Amino acid sequence: MGSLATSFNQSGFSHFINSPAGRVFRIVAGLGFLILGLVFRDHLLGILSLVWGIFPLSAGVFDICFISAALGGPLSGKQIRGAYKPR
Repeated sequence: MGSLATSFNQSGFSHFINSPAGRVFRIVAGLGFLILGLVFRDHLLGILSLVWGIFPLSAGVFDICFISAALGGPLSGKQIRGAYKPR
């Protein structure tokens, strides 16, 4: 695993975003983007909001971390929590 992924997964942000509270936050944020996108669906930013809302919503619902995966780390939030416990 790359050092960037390790550094990220040991960070406080990663611990929060992969915690149960972080999952709820991602679900609520994703729903917020989707609602905003639906309200403004006739505008470019509304459409972009609809598309963007899928990422945090799916990450929260399926307990995955796209940032960790993009840096070469594990995709599963459960695996991240098990391997990188808070200090």
